[in-house]
Amino acid sequence: MSKPDPFGFDMSVSSAKKKNPRGRRGMSGASETSVRVCEHEGCTEAGKFRAPKAPDVLDDYFWFCHQHVREYNQKWNFFDGTTEAEMNAQMSKDKVWERKTRPMGDPEARAWARLGIEDPHQVLGANATQNPGRAAAGGRKLPPTERRAIEILEAKDSWTKAEVRGAYKKLIKVLHPDMNGGDRSQEDQLQEVVWAWDQIKDSRNFK
Repeated sequence: MSKPDPFGFDMSVSSAKKKNPRGRRGMSGASETSVRVCEHEGCTEAGKFRAPKAPDVLDDYFWFCHQHVREYNQKWNFFDGTTEAEMNAQMSKDKVWERKTRPMGDPEARAWARLGIEDPHQVLGANATQNPGRAAAGGRKLPPTERRAIEILEAKDSWTKAEVRGAYKKLIKVLHPDMNGGDRSQEDQLQEVVWAWDQIKDSRNFK
């Protein structure tokens, strides 16, 4: 059993609803607390039912009695005054709850587009989308070890053995500690260069 409040206040929820019934509606949609008069011309019944004034003013209402709100609703047309194109556009929006569909496509391409680049290959220059073919990359068939050696020596497979040796000597001057002032930080690369020349100097593919 609940004890009475010493100050005489009733804090129960049901009591609060009885004392403050503002905005409460019945099952029929009627506003029980409305004191308005029906806005239909010549009617003096209580205006307990609301209806929007226009399709573009949905938060402002007329207040009618039960009979006249039914008549108003029967004549209501959300698309009144709109063109066929506007009606079709609205119907298309309604199909997706007025949420725009995200465009399909490559997310990487969209990321480039945000930077103002339509084609990602544009960042590499005018010739970026052109395939240089085997001629530019090396038209000769070489063993994988010799192909790798050419890349390390920064040479071309069309060079003679003497030309490749010249490229080898240039790299040695840069990488060997005895020739670069004692710098040993590039010894790993030096070993690769020496290995690469060993592959080429005894090769029959270079004259």
